[in-house]
Amino acid sequence: METFDRERLASFDGTDGKPVYIAHDGRVYDVSRSRMWAGGSHMRRHRAGADLTEDLEDAPHDPSVLKRFPQVGVVKEGPG
Repeated sequence: METFDRERLASFDGTDGKPVYIAHDGRVYDVSRSRMWAGGSHMRRHRAGADLTEDLEDAPHDPSVLKRFPQVGVVKEGPG
């Protein structure tokens, strides 16, 4: 399992053919295959390459939807 700090996670933003990764609750998921994340944006509100733990609290769906996607890593604890 790979470890991602904030800077490394941000580089997986779906631009220029890069994978689309998001983090939730310390886990990093590859959502590249989701049409809802095409181009690295979800509903024109959320950007890929970010930790969406707080944002998912207000989502109209449960965080369990992330189980559909492969976990590719974990978020590094601490600054950065």
